[in-house]
Amino acid sequence: MISQRLLWVLRTSTKCWRSRAALPRPAAPRRCYSTGMEELLRRVVDPLPAYETRDKTPPPPDSHSEEFMRFYAELDPEQRLGFLGKLSRDFGVDHGGVSELALKLLDAQARDPATVLQAEDRLRYCLTPRYKQLLNHISRAEGGVKFLVDVRADLLQTSRSSKSSENPHIRDLNGTLKSLLSEWFSVGLLQLQRITWQSPCEILQKISQYEAVHPVRNWTDIKRRVGPYRRCYAFTHSAMPGEPLVVLHVALTEDISNNIQSIVREFTTLESKEDVNKINAAIFYSISSTQAGLQGVELGNYLIKRVVRELQSEFPHVSQFSSLSPIPGFSAWLQGLLSQHRKDGRNSELLSEQEWREVEQATDSAPGGPTLEALRKLIGTNEWVHSERLTRVLEPVLMRLCAWYLYGEKRRSYALNPVANFHLQNGATLWRLNWHADTSPRGVASSCGIMVNYRYFLSETAKNSGLYLHDKVIATSDQVLSLVSQFQKNSKL
Repeated sequence: MISQRLLWVLRTSTKCWRSRAALPRPAAPRRCYSTGMEELLRRVVDPLPAYETRDKTPPPPDSHSEEFMRFYAELDPEQRLGFLGKLSRDFGVDHGGVSELALKLLDAQARDPATVLQAEDRLRYCLTPRYKQLLNHISRAEGGVKFLVDVRADLLQTSRSSKSSENPHIRDLNGTLKSLLSEWFSVGLLQLQRITWQSPCEILQKISQYEAVHPVRNWTDIKRRVGPYRRCYAFTHSAMPGEPLVVLHVALTEDISNNIQSIVREFTTLESKEDVNKINAAIFYSISSTQAGLQGVELGNYLIKRVVRELQSEFPHVSQFSSLSPIPGFSAWLQGLLSQHRKDGRNSELLSEQEWREVEQATDSAPGGPTLEALRKLIGTNEWVHSERLTRVLEPVLMRLCAWYLYGEKRRSYALNPVANFHLQNGATLWRLNWHADTSPRGVASSCGIMVNYRYFLSETAKNSGLYLHDKVIATSDQVLSLVSQFQKNSKL
């Protein structure tokens, strides 16, 4: 008998193939890639209309958008980057015209305000890249918005893997696309959708595929995550039907959870009735962006705020809102810190003398550099979590190092850790570190099994967000500050 999951996969695959079959096909094989690219761009990218006729110029034919999308879809990644590079370089801003209008604006400064404002408006219009008209027109085609989201994903991916990020034209194209996507995906145009077991199977499949924090193991697992005492919400957009843009998983609990095992492995049947008296807290335990091309477009913070309002409406008595977040990058940062301390000969600064002796005994290593290297190698494996002795020895050490990583390690004066930076920008408080909170191999490898609660005190989030964004001040609990103080004392900072 065919499993339900296999049926869903087959249905989804069939829809994909039907969609592909419906796309228009080129009438004849394309000529040389370079020649075909130049001819296509000259044909589909129209000149910027004159300032005086900008509102009266008819739109380009729909075939231009379709031809561009079809041509791009047939290119390999390297060709796509070359294609976008030529588009951004040869069909961007008219720099000569901008220079002339800038001089005219300077000359107009002594004249009346109306003349100055018109000169500024002309200059502003001339600063519009030619290709922006094409991008706007593509967005109106069927599947055009999704196409442009994927184009930006390609730009970001290739820029990370090549020197194209140094290309000013590519950077400008990326900035233009991001600006357009920010307008099209503004919060007022998004729909909040609660995902349940009764939701369309395609949505449930995508929710499980896109889960980036705690991977979904099977269909029983996804059933649990949308069942009783759980909530799953997603933002969707009318231009991308059936595509969740960002997904938030919530656990409804009696207390603020201190480990992920009790959330993702606890099972309740779909027939279970929620006892409102057992729901005192809402825990945001996973938030995943599903579209790489929307990187930098603020969606997650708005989703959390909308979900809080939804939960307050459903459970007026609930006042405890908190994340239970992973700490990606902590283990890698710690490895680098230990390596640097050994290189600099500062072996004694991270641990107390008593702790070093305990690590020496637990690892059976010689004092000094050998012990530090043994500790570094130990943390690079998952084996230490199975030793009660090592776990006891390392708990105070790793907890205070992790507290410092979240609180003290900065990038441009903001938290180095991206998850911390996200929640702190939203106005959350760095509230509690939890030992042995994620004992999965992934959790131990990335953050030594530690997780953190970012607590949302709703009356303080606006103030906290302002202090963090403007003054770089992190709202922090006494527990975390105590661990930071211990780190500073042991590290002689």
